[in-house]
Amino acid sequence: MVQKLKRIKRELVQKGAIVNMYKDSIELPDGKVAEWDFIEHRKGAAAVLAVLPDGRILMVRQYRNALDRETLEIPAGARDSVTEDTAICAKRELEEETGYICGKIEKLLALKSTVAFCNEFIDVYLATELTEGVQHLDEEEFIDVEAWKLSDLCEKIYAGEIQDAKTVAAILAYANKIKS
Repeated sequence: MVQKLKRIKRELVQKGAIVNMYKDSIELPDGKVAEWDFIEHRKGAAAVLAVLPDGRILMVRQYRNALDRETLEIPAGARDSVTEDTAICAKRELEEETGYICGKIEKLLALKSTVAFCNEFIDVYLATELTEGVQHLDEEEFIDVEAWKLSDLCEKIYAGEIQDAKTVAAILAYANKIKS
C-alpha cells in the first residue's frame, strides 16, 4: 500500500515562456520533509502521426538543445492557449512543420510525458487523407521533413535510435492499431 504524502509548500523558482520551475516541500509518511522539483508545463501540447496515402509516416528532423543533437520525431507543439482544442493544435503543427494538411484526424492516445517531475500532457493524433501544402516554420525552427516506412521506424526504436517518448508511443500505438 502506498503511504500518503502531502505537499505543504510550493515555491516558484523560475518563470519561463513555456514552463515554470517550482521547489515543493513534501511531508513524508514518517513526518520528515523533502524538497522535490516540479516543472509546470503551462499549456499542454499535441502531436500528430501523419500517414501518407502510400502508408509512409511523415517525420521531422530537428536540432534539440536539451540533447545537443538532431532527433527524428513526429510533428508536435504546444497549444496556443490553455483552452485550445488539442486536435486544432495538432492540425496546425502538422501544417506548420511539414506543410501537409489532413482531411481526417482522430485521437490515437494521451500521454503524460514525464510524471516524476513534470505535468506536461500531450494528446497524440493520427492524421490521414493528407494533401501537400506549404511549410510555415516559426522563425527559430529549422526542420527537415522525411517520409518513413513503419517497419523502418520500429527498427529505429528498438535499435535505440528513436528515443523521443511521444514518437515512440505514437509509432508503437499505430503499429498495434493497424495490426488489430
